[in-house]
Amino acid sequence: MINIFEVNETNKMIEQENLDVRTITMGISLLDCIDSDLDVLNEKIYNKITTCAKDLVKTGEDISMEYGIPIVNKRISITPIALIGGAACKTSEDFVTIAKTLDRAAKTVGVNFIGGYSALVSKGMTPAEELLIRSIPQALAETERVCSSVNVGSTKTGINMDAVKLMGEIVLKTAEASKEQDSLGCAKLVVFCNAPDDNPFMAGAFHGVTEADCIINVGVSGPGVVKTALEKVRGKDFETLCETIKRTAFKVTRVGQLVAQEASKRLHVPFGIVDLSLAPTPAIGDSVAEIFQEMGLERAGAPGTTAALALLNDQVKKGGVMASTAVGGLSGAFIPVSEDQAMIDAVNDGALCLEKLEAMTCVCSVGLDMIAIPGDTKASTISGIIADEAAIGMVNQKTTAVRVIPVIGKGVGETVEFGGLLGYAPIMPVNSFSCDAFVERGGRIPAPIHSFKN
Repeated sequence: MINIFEVNETNKMIEQENLDVRTITMGISLLDCIDSDLDVLNEKIYNKITTCAKDLVKTGEDISMEYGIPIVNKRISITPIALIGGAACKTSEDFVTIAKTLDRAAKTVGVNFIGGYSALVSKGMTPAEELLIRSIPQALAETERVCSSVNVGSTKTGINMDAVKLMGEIVLKTAEASKEQDSLGCAKLVVFCNAPDDNPFMAGAFHGVTEADCIINVGVSGPGVVKTALEKVRGKDFETLCETIKRTAFKVTRVGQLVAQEASKRLHVPFGIVDLSLAPTPAIGDSVAEIFQEMGLERAGAPGTTAALALLNDQVKKGGVMASTAVGGLSGAFIPVSEDQAMIDAVNDGALCLEKLEAMTCVCSVGLDMIAIPGDTKASTISGIIADEAAIGMVNQKTTAVRVIPVIGKGVGETVEFGGLLGYAPIMPVNSFSCDAFVERGGRIPAPIHSFKN
């Protein structure tokens, strides 16, 4: 039973500590839309999305009003479009027409993002998947709400280095195509290893082929709540620290479970998962890096940061998994630079560099996220960064990802402003030594020995 003390405590979390449900994401299968006629395919996709999601935004707003819980975003994830468009799309421009249809459908139902302009190429690329990947720069430049992701590796298959090489080029072309908006297109593009197919968070969300026809996934967030809880145990031992994070994660996840079940019931759509990731925002106090500082680190990036993040991630999962019937997605702690004010401060103070961020991704929820780099960074260097991050994911059997933004026309020492939840970021230096010959080898890095478990 929930008592009045817990009700008051949750209210305080919402009113004073930035607790929110970051997103309700409806996953929609488009497998039944497949058609060899491009016009018919686009019509089917538009009709399926606008029919399934017609009440999504209103339902989220109603739940938010009735329960007093902020639900920041309402989103849609769809079956990877490389699978859906393969029969109809003969050129990259054909795929772009689907991106525009997705954007139109997203605007019609009122969601802020639609994810799934995606290809899963961890072992190899079909002609359709390569066409979709090559269409990404144009698709993201000519749409507003479409998000794209490409999975280039997994623990089971290894790393597709041909796809890694191509994605380095695509990231740079996406930056160039959206340079008038400070290369904003790259903020809507994620390169994954071990991508989860039930992730409600953008830009990496897509609806996996093993999922039901339509589901509801919820992503909760509460770094401010965790920080406030840790203030009360300042100076205490690690056991007390862990117990406090675990208990707080439990309470935060219960809020997400409540919203997920309510949305599922009202929309007559099965409940999928709750993703209990701590996702920061530019708001003061809503920061993962400030949690590190509360643990005793002067700045994110100081010695001990990776250990602090490992502790945080593990306790969030342990607390959250007991509070929900189904935990999934990424679940842990995000470390995006532009979306976390204290992370930005750490970069500006010289406490945090790209290599330290990479080390932190070994134990965090996802990977190198929302990092602005110089616009003259070579495509092969971006490919090298993607390969490094994919290797961490592959060997450690975890999801890793890269969302870097080469800001065309800007260099180290300058700042880029994205606005809203995406925040702003200092341009971070990148190792300038060449990896060209390594990336040019092509082929596939084999899966690690421990992947063979049949």
